[in-house]
Amino acid sequence: MSEARFTTLQQWLEWIENNHPVDLIELGLDRVRMVYQQMSLDLSCSRTVIVGGTNGKGSTVAMLDQVLRDQGVTVGCFTSPHFLRYNERIKLAGQPVDDAHIIRAFAAIEQARGDVRLTYFEYNTLAALHVFAAEKPEVMLLEVGLGGRLDAINIVDADISVVTTVAVDHIDWLGDNREQIGYEKAGIYRAGRPAVCGDPNPPETLTRYADEIGARLYQRGRDFNWQQTDNNNWLWQGEQMDGGILTVSGLPELTLPKANAATVMQVLGLLGMMPEPQQLKESLSKASLTGRMQQIRVADTDYILDVAHNPEAAEYLTGQLREKPAEGRTLMVLGMLADKDIDQVLSLLQPVIDQWYLVSLKGARGQSAQVLSEKLTSLGVAVTLQTACDTVADALETVQKEASRGDRVIVAGSFFTVSDALIALNMDGI
Repeated sequence: MSEARFTTLQQWLEWIENNHPVDLIELGLDRVRMVYQQMSLDLSCSRTVIVGGTNGKGSTVAMLDQVLRDQGVTVGCFTSPHFLRYNERIKLAGQPVDDAHIIRAFAAIEQARGDVRLTYFEYNTLAALHVFAAEKPEVMLLEVGLGGRLDAINIVDADISVVTTVAVDHIDWLGDNREQIGYEKAGIYRAGRPAVCGDPNPPETLTRYADEIGARLYQRGRDFNWQQTDNNNWLWQGEQMDGGILTVSGLPELTLPKANAATVMQVLGLLGMMPEPQQLKESLSKASLTGRMQQIRVADTDYILDVAHNPEAAEYLTGQLREKPAEGRTLMVLGMLADKDIDQVLSLLQPVIDQWYLVSLKGARGQSAQVLSEKLTSLGVAVTLQTACDTVADALETVQKEASRGDRVIVAGSFFTVSDALIALNMDGI
């Protein structure tokens, strides 16, 4: 058996990556469900929240995790991708699980799968569920990897399912319009169970699907919402489990998006786990997430790391940069994948960036700095405001030499770009 040969997590990961390529996407539940059933995992001790959507999944999970843990609830989180260590994908009590947990999970998967071929993400999903079945957290927060209906995590019937937003992304797998994509995202909803949607204008396919299966849909802008009351405060209003209306005012400014916080609060209300207002405010303020509006300071220079890799995320990043202008210039280190909507992302970011440092990402999906430069030039950005770099580390080294006092540096465009930046900035211990 394979499990007898591998004694370290690194050996397991190398074997899985070599036999089941990371970039391979084969949507469908038949294979993973077959192995899941063979593993006989008992998840009945945990309440389950599945979080899907185009953007905002990670920050929604992070805020839910923080608020629940601050109340003493034991929480297991499954998210993707990881930035620096595989263990980041599976967390218990706010911390990545140790290698031993994952090694046991991989061994159990191998014993159960027989001749069934699994993708890399299916391995990840089953490993997380194995860990949670063993540790029995009170709440499991499970993030959808791609889409929803045919994503591996959809083998689990959630107590509450969340779709954060619906935008056009991953068109090769999900479709090229919001109606098609909305249908795929809605596939995580379950009959007779709460279905939360953080998109104030969801596609009709999503709302119709929830209605057809008999899921109770809670929609932002209709059943819950947030509103800015002054420069430093906002309020939320939504529904409780018994249908009563709850209002929380005096909510503080957050690192993570308030729209996602509003969705989080609706989920907490439906779980019956909404804390007292002061505790809620403190927990939401503490919540943070690697690579999402992550602010760090290195050698007297301020950096903002944000994976922003599609138009919706780029629009949010642009709004944040406008809302909080720099004392000096805003310098952008950008690396993107070729299958993203690069033209639209650049068009959205271009008005708020003063100097560009363009990076070529490796791999079959990576886009070259030259192509990024050509697209920027076509938008009217002078070539004198562009610097092409071979790697993120090279770009950051150049930026550090050229940045003046008061300048800020934005690193964006891909999880790969931010991961490389964390290493180059010696932040790989976070």
